[in-house]
Amino acid sequence: MRNPARLAAGVVASAALVLSGCASGGDDTSASDEETAASEDVCESADGDGPAIGLAYDVGGVGDQSFNDSAYAGLSRAVEELDATCAQAAAQAGENDADREERLRTLIDGGYDTIIGVGFVYSVAVYNVAPDFPEVYFGIIDGFNPTESQKDLPNVANIGFAANEGSFLVGAAAALTTESDNVGFIGGTNTPLIQAFEAGFNAGVEEVDPQIEIQSQYLSQDDPVKGFENPAGGETAATGMYENGADVIYHAAGKSGLGLFDAVVQAGEGNWAIGVDSDQYLTADPDQQPYILTSMLKRVDTGVFEFAQGVAEGNPPSGYVTYDLASGGVDYSTSNDALPTEVIEQVDQFKQQIIDDEIEVPSEL
Repeated sequence: MRNPARLAAGVVASAALVLSGCASGGDDTSASDEETAASEDVCESADGDGPAIGLAYDVGGVGDQSFNDSAYAGLSRAVEELDATCAQAAAQAGENDADREERLRTLIDGGYDTIIGVGFVYSVAVYNVAPDFPEVYFGIIDGFNPTESQKDLPNVANIGFAANEGSFLVGAAAALTTESDNVGFIGGTNTPLIQAFEAGFNAGVEEVDPQIEIQSQYLSQDDPVKGFENPAGGETAATGMYENGADVIYHAAGKSGLGLFDAVVQAGEGNWAIGVDSDQYLTADPDQQPYILTSMLKRVDTGVFEFAQGVAEGNPPSGYVTYDLASGGVDYSTSNDALPTEVIEQVDQFKQQIIDDEIEVPSEL
């Protein structure tokens, strides 16, 4: 018998950057605020005297109901609470580091001295630009040091998240929910950053029952557009997994994950999808919401806001800043009421064990 605990886009439309001022945001930056991110532009008319933030999005921009929209929520909070002004800019398909450098320099030329690149793709560009502007502060969501010589730039912060820890929780939830003993993982690009999501998910499943089968598929080896802006590819991958017996599938694929939500509706009752980055139940279509079991929360909004807050307070972060379970930087959602109380209690026990260092969650496959 199994474990006895187990229970039955952007604002910019071309490579040329368009800058805009800021309007006031909402009074709460919880995941629910991300519902309006695709239809509102907080950067239109505000004239505050707080930090001047230039937010450069990853591919897909505002409207992905995931990674980028969470960054937008943090920007909105900075406008509201820090009296910030801002500009938004989105990456385009087929870009290279030179294109991203140009975007950052254009933001700086526009008077923005708090620059945040949303996604690891900005790492090289930021580290090339930052030495030329020592009075400008740069934050990179999921950033890394491209070279050893660049690691000590005092005006650059790499803002990371223990996605493996949050993924462990939704992996445990999947294992406690599956009736077919078969679950799935869909990743955007087959890179160490996304592999950490899979490693945590697998560990959570195996903590509950190591006999459960885990299907895995990446949408691309290294192309961020195919990996993270490809709902059709996400739907195809998910459909194949459901047909092969999975009844719970977790994605770490940005906008591509929207295809998972289409696929789970077609798969029908008894099948589940797990969202990522934000509480995707809150932004899903009404016909998809009953099939969303939970989401792994990666508080990009918190990372964006706290970086801007540090600059505003004269204490800008630098080096590596990691948000984990203990700091509230990652978690899992329960807004759908799909998880029974007993499952939530079991997952919360795992959560506390991770915080207490009683469970060590792997970050590599």
